[in-house]
Amino acid sequence: MHVLDLLQLDSLGLHLLWGEEALLGQEVAGVTATDLEEPGRFLGPGELVLSGLVWWAEGDVVKADRFVGALADAGATALLAGEETHGRVPDEVLDACRSHRVPLVAVPARTSFRAVTEAVYLRQWGDLSRRPTRLFALPENVRGELSRLVEAGAGPDELLERACAHLGRVSCYLLTAAGRTVARTPSAPELPAGQASASARGGVRLRVETESSPYDAWQLYVPDPDAAPPRLLHEIAEVLAQSRGGQARRFAAERLAGQELIGVLEGTLAGPAPADTGALEEALAGAGLPAAGAYRVMASTSGDALEEGLRHLEGAVYAVGRSVAVLHEDPASEVDAAGALREVWPLLQRCGGPQAELRLGIGARAEGLEGLRASLTQARFALTSADGTVPVRGVEHLDTLGELMAGIPPEVRSVYGTRILGALGDGMLRDTLEVFLANNCSWARTAEALHLHVNTVHYRIERVEVLTGRDLSRLDHKLDLYAALRCG
Repeated sequence: MHVLDLLQLDSLGLHLLWGEEALLGQEVAGVTATDLEEPGRFLGPGELVLSGLVWWAEGDVVKADRFVGALADAGATALLAGEETHGRVPDEVLDACRSHRVPLVAVPARTSFRAVTEAVYLRQWGDLSRRPTRLFALPENVRGELSRLVEAGAGPDELLERACAHLGRVSCYLLTAAGRTVARTPSAPELPAGQASASARGGVRLRVETESSPYDAWQLYVPDPDAAPPRLLHEIAEVLAQSRGGQARRFAAERLAGQELIGVLEGTLAGPAPADTGALEEALAGAGLPAAGAYRVMASTSGDALEEGLRHLEGAVYAVGRSVAVLHEDPASEVDAAGALREVWPLLQRCGGPQAELRLGIGARAEGLEGLRASLTQARFALTSADGTVPVRGVEHLDTLGELMAGIPPEVRSVYGTRILGALGDGMLRDTLEVFLANNCSWARTAEALHLHVNTVHYRIERVEVLTGRDLSRLDHKLDLYAALRCG
């Protein structure tokens, strides 16, 4: 099996961007899909590397060179780069492949990585589709049993176990894109977090084709590529896809119930009257949550990412709406939900890609129904204050004035900053004020920092006080000016 063999398959539509004939004739040992920036430790000699290039940023030559260099060092036969993420294969990646002598093939958006992987493994095990009988397919009795189980609404655990039962003690997993184990065969050991990642090395991974978000897309994973023929694995993936369709309808109903609960909470925000306890109890019950106890409200830029993140919390009881979730917490439990979500959030971010900009705000634990209103407000405020540096922010972790102010809408901060400091302009008076406050209003240290005479500092600060109407000997006026500077 060579790269040239793949290029000759019209069904894939692959396009060679660079590669010498001798390199294209190298033997292909396997396929690995990865979007790690430095994938070398997960690659083996002779592997084709599939990448959606989500790690790449516009004009980033260094990342491209580092990624392709890792492929060359590992002995990869070629890079098959998907065009869907960026609309094309970037020139920086092409230059890096040419420099490191790694053949580069473009994979059009219409071609799934699953189709490429299937083509490789079918070629390695022989072109089974041309044989008169479906060798290595699921036995007829197993297919019949699986069909009945799907119709009965069986879960993925039962389906995977029955589908693989005739294979013996095979380890087979159903994973999400974020590395969560949805199901595994009874003989399969628990996967370490790193190996569960979609970009981990080795084995066979097949995407279970369903309409799903990038965060919880299913994939069938078999660590031992010789444990089962590829056609049989594809049939199992098709059965799981049918099951996923039924689950999707159930999840949609649960999401609707969650949104109704959020709607009740939002309705109580309109006025000062106490929450309608009866309506809240009914909405909580409809969403599958206990009517009493401790709760925590979370707000995210993506409801899909938030739901997948909560599914990583073992035993969590929650309801998710469009972008807000209500998590029931046992006061006696020592589980740190916020901490657990911080750990899984980078995995979700990688699934969503650089354009996702995932952020999460977490409200304080609320005892009883009344506290839910406050927790919702806190969660949305914390979401506003979250950023690329701290994408998951709990309201309980707002411990500086700057973090508190970050939750104020930019439009409000801009008006306040202009109102207080507008008369100073953007020149020396504003700079002097900032240095003066940073040096605890010390005339001598400010003069030294600005290389000015102390009298000059006195003159400028007096002008600041006149133009702003503030007296810098008063703490409240200092805070007014400090806050205004942070709003700029």
